Amino acid sequence: MITSKRRTKIVATLGPSSETPEVLDRMIAAGVNVVRLNFSHGTAEDHRMRAENVRAAAKKHGVIVGILADMQGPKIRIGQFKHRHTLLTPGQHFIIDAELALDAGNDERVGLTYKQLLHDVEAGARLLLNDGLIVMDVDEIVGSEIRCTVIIGGELSNNKGINRAGGGLSAAALTEKDKEDIKTACAIEADYIAISFPRNGADMEYARKLVRAAGGHAALVAKVERAEAVEDDNLKSIMEASDVVMVARGDLGVEIGDAAVPPMQKKMLRMAPKYNCPVIVATQMMESMCENPIPTRAEVNDVANAVIDGADAVMLSGESAAGKYPVEAVMAMDRTCLETEKHRIFPAQSTRDPRFPPHSINECIARSVMDASRMMPIKAIVTFTQSGSTALYMSRHLGDVPIYALTPEPKTLGKLALYRNVIPIILDIQYQNATDAPQATEDAKQLMLKRGIVEEDDLIAMTMGTPMGQAGATNMMKIVRAGDRWSPNS
Repeated sequence: MITSKRRTKIVATLGPSSETPEVLDRMIAAGVNVVRLNFSHGTAEDHRMRAENVRAAAKKHGVIVGILADMQGPKIRIGQFKHRHTLLTPGQHFIIDAELALDAGNDERVGLTYKQLLHDVEAGARLLLNDGLIVMDVDEIVGSEIRCTVIIGGELSNNKGINRAGGGLSAAALTEKDKEDIKTACAIEADYIAISFPRNGADMEYARKLVRAAGGHAALVAKVERAEAVEDDNLKSIMEASDVVMVARGDLGVEIGDAAVPPMQKKMLRMAPKYNCPVIVATQMMESMCENPIPTRAEVNDVANAVIDGADAVMLSGESAAGKYPVEAVMAMDRTCLETEKHRIFPAQSTRDPRFPPHSINECIARSVMDASRMMPIKAIVTFTQSGSTALYMSRHLGDVPIYALTPEPKTLGKLALYRNVIPIILDIQYQNATDAPQATEDAKQLMLKRGIVEEDDLIAMTMGTPMGQAGATNMMKIVRAGDRWSPNS
């Protein structure tokens, strides 16, 4: 069984470099907590096979690894060039033509997959192609032609993406492909489904309806990557409607500008705990490891700052999907998180308070446990949970004491794998009655002792609900000594 003292979780993307059982096995051994399946690539059968491989590797190592299915979203792209690419120079005039065949691009014009772009831009708008490496200003719209002047040139090749600086594209967050992919994600029992380019909470609520209609139990991740999404009201509504938010820094940086991304990341990390919303920080965290076996010092600082600011998880994208060193990238993230977590340089406790006062009994119990863990030498926190909500509330407080979430619900385990400082454990026993609480307490103590997590004289803080076995019913906290024995006849 793999054991780790790391509190920040690692999300790693599967791809050509990492999808073989051998490499996947090594990545999980290195510390991956959640595997991202990128639905921009592959068939439904590909995703099913990858999910099975992830679960088999996790079982081999005796750990719980969550599965995140990432929807492609509305990719707005140019078409293809007859000669695969063209070279643009500053000052050159270039046309994006909505009526041109997608394979007929040349040195003067190129086709477009998203015809609505004609109505989403006007003279003076700035277009950013290929993740902002190519910049054009719109001069005029004539018929099907968006006539532009190149501001920053370079090589432009087939199928590159288009963003509008400052946002404003009207493409819906969920395409027809996404709707079918949600069904696939539910069929493979993904723990999380990530929605690309949501504009506001309404997009996330619509996605949740699709998940429920497909019979899925997946929690929803909002990928914040549109300029509109970071407007105060929209960001608030997204956090209210989502289970997790992702700082998707690639497209977000293109739309709002690279210099605006760091303060926006910090704003989201400060804001999310108010809504009990975990945060994943993503994109180019260790980009140089696509080619090199060690990260740059700047990349290490990037990961460390996300940890210091209280991120629940940090994510590898191309580094683990297509890079030369996927296992080494996981190991680099692992040691960076561990080293950073040794130092007490995290946000003040008050900044992590979800709401004040707590809005439910189980949230109040969770906060009480975290306060107790700071005042007493508690070695472990054990929470009996059905839905995982009490463990989520505990994880919001950036505590040092590990939280062991015991649940009989398989569908809850993978969600718990993403929560900061939470270690999910499957319960073989289903406790259902008020009278089960003493036996559950004793069983938990024995489990902690057997796994070597605590010793006889160590204190354990526990939470549970009476009667047991009901979601959202946590109403009890107790502090026990691991070696104290109880029997039904005592």
